Amino acid sequence: MITAQDLSVYRGAKPLITDATFTIHANHKVGLVGANGCGKSSLFAVFLAQLQADKGELKMPAGWKIATVKQETPALDCSALDYVIDGDTDYRDIETKLEAARNANDGNLEATLLNQLDTINGYSLPARAGELLHGLGFSQAELERPVKSFSGGWRMRLNLAQALISRADLLLLDEPTNHLDLDAVIWLQRWLKRYDGTLVLISHDRDFLDDVIGQILHIEHQKAKLYSGNYTAFERQRAEHLAQQDAAFQKQQREIAHLTKFVDRFRAKASKAKQAQSRLKRLQKLPDLAPAHVDSQFTFAFDKPEHLPYPLLSLTDTNCGYGDTQILGGVNITLVPGTRLGLLGRNGAGKSTLIKTLAGELALMTGERFCAQELSIGYFSQHQLEQLHPNSTAIEHILRANPAFGELDARNYLGRFGFSGDQALALADTMSGGEKARLVLALIVLEKPQLLLLDEPTNHLDLEMRQALVMALQDFEGAIILIAHDRYLLESCVDEFLLVGQGKVTEFSGDIDDYQQWLNDDKKLAASQQNKSTKDSTSNVDKKQQRQQQAELRKQTAPYRKQVEKLNKQMEKWQASLDEVEGILAEGSIYQSDDKAKLTDLLKKQAQLTDDIAEAEMEWLDLEEKIDAIMNNC
Repeated sequence: MITAQDLSVYRGAKPLITDATFTIHANHKVGLVGANGCGKSSLFAVFLAQLQADKGELKMPAGWKIATVKQETPALDCSALDYVIDGDTDYRDIETKLEAARNANDGNLEATLLNQLDTINGYSLPARAGELLHGLGFSQAELERPVKSFSGGWRMRLNLAQALISRADLLLLDEPTNHLDLDAVIWLQRWLKRYDGTLVLISHDRDFLDDVIGQILHIEHQKAKLYSGNYTAFERQRAEHLAQQDAAFQKQQREIAHLTKFVDRFRAKASKAKQAQSRLKRLQKLPDLAPAHVDSQFTFAFDKPEHLPYPLLSLTDTNCGYGDTQILGGVNITLVPGTRLGLLGRNGAGKSTLIKTLAGELALMTGERFCAQELSIGYFSQHQLEQLHPNSTAIEHILRANPAFGELDARNYLGRFGFSGDQALALADTMSGGEKARLVLALIVLEKPQLLLLDEPTNHLDLEMRQALVMALQDFEGAIILIAHDRYLLESCVDEFLLVGQGKVTEFSGDIDDYQQWLNDDKKLAASQQNKSTKDSTSNVDKKQQRQQQAELRKQTAPYRKQVEKLNKQMEKWQASLDEVEGILAEGSIYQSDDKAKLTDLLKKQAQLTDDIAEAEMEWLDLEEKIDAIMNNC
């Protein structure tokens, strides 16, 4: 159990968190949310003892192991697989002692160590590490590549895998999905749901939070408040709390006005002086209620295009790639006003290549690109963040993009994107990733685009800005093509999906849930095909037959998958109820209460929920075995 008591954290003289008191129970999963700069990462530093609290204390069990994702990865010669295995320090410690025992011909010690290795499931560790890496997007061949051969983004995935493999009691994850594509995000979500340790997660992905966590620790106005339930439940509770706070504040203001009026009127009147003095004392004793306040929302929108050509842009029989290297072939896309396309596909499949080709940043290898006359394209990618002038302020960027603006106009405009006061005078070189992303979006909105090509636009944005972007995109009247690992953004702003993979771009008939199932089926099909290939190397299933077979498998397993989905939802409800009951039972006051009947009822409910979950898990395993049997005997 982690307990914070009157905890205060400062950055220099600036208070980030003041007098925070909360408890995180063992094995609970908590989402840590709040606006950028509110102190989330500083609180993580306190958890890790990298930062000393300025006041109060944070307690956790002695001997707890804490894992987090390293921010730096040395250019090592060891393989990716060995690097991840290094995360299990118990395994490496036994491995070192085993080698020493063998060198010393100490059979008794060797037997003891081998028994310890078995106790910690050490024999399965390489396979589990490989499974982690596969889930995060690494191919089988890449498992043996040296760490130094991977780019920065892929090294961050290695660090994430190393943290996940560790035997930690507390896992701290700060925006773990930032360097992942949608496939890896979906896999990580499933992994964390099965994780049985204590998890504290910073994330701006509301769907990810909804699926993984059971409590929200919200930091706002230097205060930290713990809410039960997932992110959606937190939003509802917070709205109710703000409404109650506002009602109490307004009521108090009316009372203050009434008392003040009475005191001012009768204070000098001898016959009423006593009553006036009494009301003055009452006025002074009123609690100091603050007005309900939500951090100022971002309020921007895309201007309605003056005209919308038909079509806006198209690719016909196009081959796309870099130099002589073809990535995609036979691409045919037509974008018209109202088109809202999401691009799906594994990392490296060619999604960004397609967007760059549509934007005109990559020359066609073959085929034709039609672009309507004077078409205005709003193109967002991580590359655009690097294109900002490092020594120019936010205001200077806006004035350069729109010379008709005066400085006051530029300040007012930037305020809609969260740049207030001195923030508008910050140099791009000193901005955070989120500030740069907001500035790039502000510049795109100025262009009055008819077509938006957005490649991971939410990577550095907090939840409030993401919601503002969703609302702006929903009202946008032009065409949109979107790459994102933020499922809420995709589900809210996209009508159709294209699947990019195997060098082609094809229509995907379904939604994000169907894509998750497609990924699962595709993985199982690939495994079954590999098994068949091992048994009969002469068998060769062509791609058309493979697609037909995959569709048939989905049809055969559909009834079981629906039952699995129903069970998952039921188990989540039961688990939430069990967490609530166990949270109450963890409080010492329940055992000191005179209401013994309540304690008895809680214990009965705990036992019943535990039995229900165990029974459902057995049914779930049976269904999964049936699905696996169908997939493996195709």
